[in-house]
Amino acid sequence: MNAVRLSAGEAANETSMQSALSECVSRTVRRYLADIGDTEFGEGLHALVIREVEGPLLREVLSFHEGNQSRAAAALGINRATLRKKLAAHGIS
Repeated sequence: MNAVRLSAGEAANETSMQSALSECVSRTVRRYLADIGDTEFGEGLHALVIREVEGPLLREVLSFHEGNQSRAAAALGINRATLRKKLAAHGIS
């Protein structure tokens, strides 16, 4: 398991950051749905959001950890092999 241990203060800060992230996602999805109206998706909304979010998430976490894939994978809660597969799928080196 690649869990990252947090102090009590860090855990409280993470909760507020998750709330901010959750609110950001909610606003963006609401705006997207309002923009497209009743237009049909070629793929499900879930797949679309994951595809659009995963690449930038991987890039930012990898950049934050200065390209260290082991540390980035630990921060993401996935193993390094999975991270490498996802990076390849998104064309990120």
